[in-house]
Amino acid sequence: MTSEPNGQRGRSRTRTLADELRAGTDQALATLLRLRPDLLNPVPTDLTQLTSRLSGRASALRALERLDRFTLQVTEALAAAPDASPETVLRDLLAGPARVAAHPGAEPVDRKAVLAALPRALTALRERALVWGPENAPRLVIAVREALAPTATNPGGTGLGPTLAEATLGMSPARLQQLLTGTGLPGTPDPVTAVAALTALLTDRKQLAALLAEAPAPALGVLEKLVWGPPTGTVPDAARPVTVDQVRSPVEWLLARGLLLPSGPGTVVLPRELALHLRGGRSHRVVEPAPPELTATAVREPQVVDRAAAGQAYTAVRTLEELLDQWGLQPPPVLRAQGLGVRDLKRAALVLECTEAQAAFWLELAYGAGLLAPDGESIDLPGRTGEVWAPTPAYDQWLLQPVAERWALLARTWLAATRVPGLAGAPDGKGRPRAVLGPDLDRILAPATRRAVLSLLAELPPGSVAGADALLPVQRWYRPLRGGAVGPDGRELRDQLTDWTLAEAELLGITGRGAVSTPTRRLLAGADPTAVLAPLLPEPLDHVILQPDLTAIAPGPLLTPLAQALALCAEIESKGGATVYRFTPASVRRALDAGRTATDLHGFLAQHSRTAVPQPLAYLIDDVARRHGVLRVGAASAYLRCDDPALLAEVLADRRAAELRLRLLAPTVLAAQAGPDTVLSVLRAMGYAPAAESAEGDLVITRPDSHRTPPRTAPAPVADGPATPDDVLLGAAVKAVRAGDHAATAHRRETVPGPAAARQLPRTAAADTLAALQTAVLLGERMWIGYINAEGIASQRVIDPVKVEGGFVTAFDHHAEKLNTFALHRITGVAELDGD
Repeated sequence: MTSEPNGQRGRSRTRTLADELRAGTDQALATLLRLRPDLLNPVPTDLTQLTSRLSGRASALRALERLDRFTLQVTEALAAAPDASPETVLRDLLAGPARVAAHPGAEPVDRKAVLAALPRALTALRERALVWGPENAPRLVIAVREALAPTATNPGGTGLGPTLAEATLGMSPARLQQLLTGTGLPGTPDPVTAVAALTALLTDRKQLAALLAEAPAPALGVLEKLVWGPPTGTVPDAARPVTVDQVRSPVEWLLARGLLLPSGPGTVVLPRELALHLRGGRSHRVVEPAPPELTATAVREPQVVDRAAAGQAYTAVRTLEELLDQWGLQPPPVLRAQGLGVRDLKRAALVLECTEAQAAFWLELAYGAGLLAPDGESIDLPGRTGEVWAPTPAYDQWLLQPVAERWALLARTWLAATRVPGLAGAPDGKGRPRAVLGPDLDRILAPATRRAVLSLLAELPPGSVAGADALLPVQRWYRPLRGGAVGPDGRELRDQLTDWTLAEAELLGITGRGAVSTPTRRLLAGADPTAVLAPLLPEPLDHVILQPDLTAIAPGPLLTPLAQALALCAEIESKGGATVYRFTPASVRRALDAGRTATDLHGFLAQHSRTAVPQPLAYLIDDVARRHGVLRVGAASAYLRCDDPALLAEVLADRRAAELRLRLLAPTVLAAQAGPDTVLSVLRAMGYAPAAESAEGDLVITRPDSHRTPPRTAPAPVADGPATPDDVLLGAAVKAVRAGDHAATAHRRETVPGPAAARQLPRTAAADTLAALQTAVLLGERMWIGYINAEGIASQRVIDPVKVEGGFVTAFDHHAEKLNTFALHRITGVAELDGD
């Protein structure tokens, strides 16, 4: 028996795969490039280069990650079988031979379902160019076989070990002859025939059954422990040659007959052929030709689901509005290591009256939507960069949109975002907690998991609810290799993302009471959800109910201008279905400082109240307004001016004003040794209502200005590999590959002697190139040229020259299928084609 060297065998298979692709249709080639877009970076010059990329390990592993469980099991079975085995061998590995009893430990398999699903799986593998060869003898590409072939250290999904030939590689000829003697086989003249004889024994069911019938029960027990994997066991001095006469233990009985083989100094391995015999011919203990059935754990009324989701969608929009309004007035600093500090996260949670995890979700959502960003100002302060987190100009535009459109932006952002708020606070690779809005929160698995969870829920009847326990088995079937990293708790990242997805979807109004809403179904289908969502949203109110206890009750959501105006002159006391606002002297003074007058406030409340303005509230406004501005604070360091000398004397005598170090300059003026802001704060704490004035003596309106960042672009999600190409790009790529392949494989003869070998640029002298092209124009011949463009990229072209003049060649380019102009000095050489 002779074996082809690995490199030569690889080149031979590459050529064969290229020929198979060459014979395929353009539609099949386009399907391949759509399913494996990484092959297009850059576009292959011809099919040989494309085949070389298909044989790369990294590209093959990316393709395997996109397979469902059954298709992956088919691939693993092909990797466990001899190369180019008949399809009947593959069917027996998956469903078990028809007349062979299955192992008692194997799960029952629906043979009809397996045989029905097998063609679909093989078609999927062929479309991705993971399988090639005849229909009745599919073959794996080398990279896939090397990645999935079971070994002692990596049994893979099958739990099988190496073949006997692989396990005995490097074993001495004398030891091979001892194994033949131990099994009762005659000796052979060389190691190759010895391995072949032992392999034939392990693949012959009758002979192997007879040999196992002689085994002692403890030896069979050892095999039983290894049959479903892992196929290795620990044995002291496993490599010591043991003959039949030296057997003293069940393991030695197996070693003497080659039923266990040494895989290291202290380990033994079960040969693949023997494991398959013991399993009843099955490659997998559990074969899953179809995904697990997803059943609902509860069913809600669809109308109730839509109303609940719409209400939460409205709350989500208002929550972000409230948070960003607050941060516009009091922007928190950006940490030196980027992100948001723990204290600022706690303050945000207090403002929103939610948990810190929920506050992190809202902040990340605003950041991903481009509504929040660092302002970019750099000031060197201890512990921070000087930057602050503030709303962007896009936030102001967002406020002007209808609520349904605002929610749609948030929902689309969440679906596509790769940032995972749930990772905030978890330790990073260096053991430091990850910060909200900081780096290292991106996970490319996040958007795929969110869409998978919602798509599975959407496949259920409207109103159906399913939890993570029901969703995860289905997800694992569709993408078994896309589970992500395993955390300290032993759970995959996908498991955590599923939990977070369900919680965040409910928080955002994607789901209502655990079921997918009608607007979300439209969103998943790529349609605009606003038309469906808008009628479900609560109608904003333009009124409140004023009460005698200095409170105002908003019985529902208020119009944004009304809510902002009311928040200026009153404090929010409680939230919920009805928001309660409380009027205080401080809140009324805040409105007066912002430029409102008592008349403005009376008119505003009378206009928006369904009840008359209560007398206590009117008295409060008038009392604060009467005292507001009686004292005037200006800059000296600061001064106090008042037309009432008695009031100034009262302030001067008050011990609480001692820190201001006041002194009387005139009957109506006091000078202070503190700044105006400090004087204002101390006097207000003392119960006065001072007003600031400018250097000219005018009243200063202290309306708080909302901070904004310069224009910012929303952070782009981390790409999960190359984007799926559109039809235009696919069509152009297929034409380019076909044209390049035509140029590389066309029969040609050199016009002058030169090394114009296949798949190399032709090289001819400049004079010969010009003469050959001019002749081709006269005779209407087709030429093959080598060309280097302005970027220095070399390519081969097949052209029909039309005109040669002015240092340029005008020709029909079969690569681009259009008339092109080529610079003569960039043509490396020409060769004449013998035919098409």
